[in-house]
Amino acid sequence: MALRGADVLAGALAGAGVKHLFSLSGNHIMPVYDALLDARIGIIHVRHEGAAVHMADAWARLTGEVGVALLTGGPGHANGVGALYTALASESPLVMLSGHAPLNELGRGSFQEMRQADLAAPVAKASWTVQSAATLGDDIARAMRFARAGRPGPVHVSLPFDVLEAKVGPQAVALPAAAAFRAVSTPLGEEAADALLAAMARAKRPLMLTGPAMSGPHGRAMCAKLAEATGVPVLCLESPRGVNDPALGALAEVLAQADYVVLLGKQPDFTLRFGQSPAFDAQCRFAVVDPDAHALERAVRVLGPAVAMAVIADTAAAVQGLAACAPRRAGCAAWAAEVESAVTFRPPAWAALTSSEQGPVHPVEVGRAVQRLVDRHRNTVVVADGGEFGQWAQACVNAPARMINGPAGSIGAGIPFALAARLARPDAPVVAMVGDGTFGFHMAEFDTAVRAGLPFVAVVGNDACWNAEYQIQLRCYGRERAHGCELLPARYDQAVTALGGHGEFVTRVADLPAALERAAASGKPACVNVLIERLAAPAVSRKAARPAAVSH
Repeated sequence: MALRGADVLAGALAGAGVKHLFSLSGNHIMPVYDALLDARIGIIHVRHEGAAVHMADAWARLTGEVGVALLTGGPGHANGVGALYTALASESPLVMLSGHAPLNELGRGSFQEMRQADLAAPVAKASWTVQSAATLGDDIARAMRFARAGRPGPVHVSLPFDVLEAKVGPQAVALPAAAAFRAVSTPLGEEAADALLAAMARAKRPLMLTGPAMSGPHGRAMCAKLAEATGVPVLCLESPRGVNDPALGALAEVLAQADYVVLLGKQPDFTLRFGQSPAFDAQCRFAVVDPDAHALERAVRVLGPAVAMAVIADTAAAVQGLAACAPRRAGCAAWAAEVESAVTFRPPAWAALTSSEQGPVHPVEVGRAVQRLVDRHRNTVVVADGGEFGQWAQACVNAPARMINGPAGSIGAGIPFALAARLARPDAPVVAMVGDGTFGFHMAEFDTAVRAGLPFVAVVGNDACWNAEYQIQLRCYGRERAHGCELLPARYDQAVTALGGHGEFVTRVADLPAALERAAASGKPACVNVLIERLAAPAVSRKAARPAAVSH
């Protein structure tokens, strides 16, 4: 019996082990929806294409599998492209499949005709348009393989409607074998590993820094084993705030003291102040291990004479290789303790900080209440979006697994991330901490969460403001020129209730713990809308350990 291109696509996805697609329906992909029934692949049907891509991103980060988003063509594709940038910067392996105008109508004004591959190319590792139903399986295998290879990231593939509808005989189609979906790893050679370990042994204050590819649960576990094996601290930098990442405490202070830094897949970019003084000591030397030849060359150019060694290897393979070659040594115990002390440092004043009895609530107290909720469940996943409230959340809440917006610095992914987290870990509580600006991006996905049975708790820090930008205005232009950043103190909790979820409205800190408990116990997608003080993001320093000043 002849197969449609859509059947070949669905068969390839099933062969890759895909169980869920994140999608919003549209004309160009209806053949795929039909084919997915026979392939027994489920669809999480969202309310905006950008949310589907964010969900595929989060799925990949938590599971280590390639996330897959399926969008329609034209404007549907365009809606999803922006979310690729977050995944690209976060080194998250996903495949975005988009319907496309028929090949035989291109250049004639076809419905929603667009140069889709060109549009996605700047924010994807690779981007192309399928040309044949018979080779569609190979296209999917190539996309998944490439998403995983080297520095992981998103890949886009456009699916012309006539290719999806085209009939091909079974003898003309060979679905890819399981091995075709797997990337070939580039290991760190034994000689290079020995040289790196010897250089760190000679150093007095060595550090290893990884990038966002190692920020998932599996990657962090691998980094912990590497630190244990070598006695050298291994830190993952995944925040756009880089050396000032509030989740890493007083990191900036120890970076400035390091004398030998191994960059394991971590580029010396803006987050590391390009490896220059005063962020790093002028005498510090660097070893760069990167999976990409172009990125390695750029790193060597940026760091200049400070580079002591440069080698190509996949990040995870390099971490595993170094751990395997390194006997435990205790020479760096004092330095490792100093790094640990700096990274875990939080200003002592935070512990004693209290909000006004009548509100609004200080973000530290929000974090304190959420932490108590997290501590009751050892497998809790915490999502912290960007913005000022997101930075307070990252500084104040620790969890076994967490996701943030990543080096892209974009906001809005928090709610879609939470849905995907709940799908990936159905037995784990999920808490998303998002600002009121962020909440507005994908509020309608509470409808998706209700339909899909994906309960989680969203804690909204509501200061009625685009506060990150407002703080820039205060610093750079003065209060009298601050404008265009105001929001309403909206009842987001009521909107969630109207969508079928559970809502809580909190104006006083005394009411917050009980509100969080009711939200978690509701068994529904829940919103705890908390009126908070309008504060700048925390600046953690052991030299000036004090909370930020209120800026109303």
